[in-house]
Amino acid sequence: MSIVQMPDVLANKIAAGEVVERPASVVKELVENSIDANSTWIKVDLLEAGLQQIKITDNGDGMAEDDCERAFLRHATSKIRDENDLFHVRTLGFRGEALASIASVSKLTIQTSQGEEAGTLLQLEGGKVIRKAKSDARKGSEILVEDLFFNTPARLKYMKTIHTELGHITDLLNRLSLSHPEIRFEATHNEKGLFKSPGTGDLLQVISNVYGMGIAKQMLWIEQETLDFSIKGYIAKPEVTRASRSFISTMINGRYIKSIPLSQAILKAYHTLLPIGRNPIVVLDIRMDPILVDVNVHPTKLEVRFSKEKELFQLIEETIRERFRQLTLIPELQSKPVAREKSFQHTMDFEQKKAESVSEEAWGKMNTIREKNAKEKQVEQFEAGSSPFTNYNSGIEQEQSGTSVTTTDERLDETFIKSDNTDTIQQKQRVPIMYPIGQLHGTYIMAQNENGLYMVDQHAAQERIKYEFFKAKLGSTHNESQELLLPLTFDFSKQEAIFIEQYKAELEKVGLFFESFGHQSYVIRSHPNWFPDGFEEEVIREMLEQIMADDRINIESIREEAAIMMSCKRSIKANHYLGQEDMFRLLEDLRKTTDPFTCPHGRPIIVHFSSYELEKMFKRVM
Repeated sequence: MSIVQMPDVLANKIAAGEVVERPASVVKELVENSIDANSTWIKVDLLEAGLQQIKITDNGDGMAEDDCERAFLRHATSKIRDENDLFHVRTLGFRGEALASIASVSKLTIQTSQGEEAGTLLQLEGGKVIRKAKSDARKGSEILVEDLFFNTPARLKYMKTIHTELGHITDLLNRLSLSHPEIRFEATHNEKGLFKSPGTGDLLQVISNVYGMGIAKQMLWIEQETLDFSIKGYIAKPEVTRASRSFISTMINGRYIKSIPLSQAILKAYHTLLPIGRNPIVVLDIRMDPILVDVNVHPTKLEVRFSKEKELFQLIEETIRERFRQLTLIPELQSKPVAREKSFQHTMDFEQKKAESVSEEAWGKMNTIREKNAKEKQVEQFEAGSSPFTNYNSGIEQEQSGTSVTTTDERLDETFIKSDNTDTIQQKQRVPIMYPIGQLHGTYIMAQNENGLYMVDQHAAQERIKYEFFKAKLGSTHNESQELLLPLTFDFSKQEAIFIEQYKAELEKVGLFFESFGHQSYVIRSHPNWFPDGFEEEVIREMLEQIMADDRINIESIREEAAIMMSCKRSIKANHYLGQEDMFRLLEDLRKTTDPFTCPHGRPIIVHFSSYELEKMFKRVM
């Protein structure tokens, strides 16, 4: 078979298969061209979700007559002159494939002008120019795409329903408006309004427009800058979650991208703050020197590569975590949806009060007075015969005929509790002193202070306390091995045994030695000294499952899972009744943790009923 060069028409259709997957792809390429043309207003008109017609109108720079004709040649671009430009891309489009590809599979009409004289009108069908004329002098461009895929009917078979295709376009317009809040976007479908963004440059206003006012009120501003990167945007409070990761929007130099590692860095910052299987709402704008990012990875330009990936991800994680450390993340429980607006105005967390009402120094004095009053109350309780310092651990303290039994776990807790590392004024501001008044179903502690009523999940609270202790304990050790007095014997499945043999060298590097002991059985005579007592088998099997899933061993992840497992199994369970002093001690220990608002699994620990909401429920305020 001889080799021949493909005709341009065929080459363009093949390129269109990469660039133009569906109507949303056409909208993306054309709107991005409008953005590159310095447009401040862009309108998208659709018929039948774009399959019948797509019209993009903008007020951008427009094109001269010669440039308009050349724009539809393959690899024709105004943005790349030489190889050096490829590594300094500052525009959304640059490959010179979009217009040629779109024109090759549609009937396309363009009118464009630079606003100084009559513009240019071109009509193309299947990539060939069939008409050229003058147009009006309105500055900007208007591109009409009709009968998409008319000459490639096989592609039409892969199109979904009208609603599905329209959903892709709406999602795209949401991302574009979040990426460029300074541009006013409008869209219609079958001559009915579909989408509109304010175009004021206020990102929070766009978030409100896209996700709703309720979500916008729960968003937190973040901003950080280093020599290489600048990041800013909004992150949702941990109580606002979604099942899909599609609500994480990341932009690099104004370009919306999809990056699994970048999303994982964001999720890592939310670690233990989100329930399992839930994801945050994040809009993050990242700026960097174009030389640090390669946008020429994929024809659709949705994927990129970073040259300083580790530094960027670490900056994002630390910035988000630091923002959360400044806040009181206790969810507010509201009586009725109609009360949300007033509730949002009347109930502010401690961090907001500090920022809006009193100075840093005054707040510190107020907190000191509040703690002094709390201690005086503790003394009164003690003199009345009720000590606030009795241990509260389920399975650790057993009240039998007025006696208690203390175990090693309790002493570990006390060592942790006595540490002053996290007992700072800032930490106490995040979680106010709560005075227990009772217990509900032996599961929830009811507490109060001047800000209202609090419900605390006692199991989740102690999980958080123990998790932070065990995490610090396991994370501070190295991979030295310790010999076992009694070897551990394991029986594995055939698949597990194969993986053990395959990864034996890697397992030995982390201090885990498997010694064959008959058919699919192994003996372990030593293990890393950070293995938690009583949980050796669970940790070993967790390591094997991780190897089978990821083809690697992540010791940091294993230690994390071990800390979570121990904290859960050694914490108070439901239906365990506590005394008044036990509850107070638990609440005080919770206040000393780094992240006192969620358990290691991301479930909330504290729910707050504000005084305003309580009064509203009882019709004391209207």
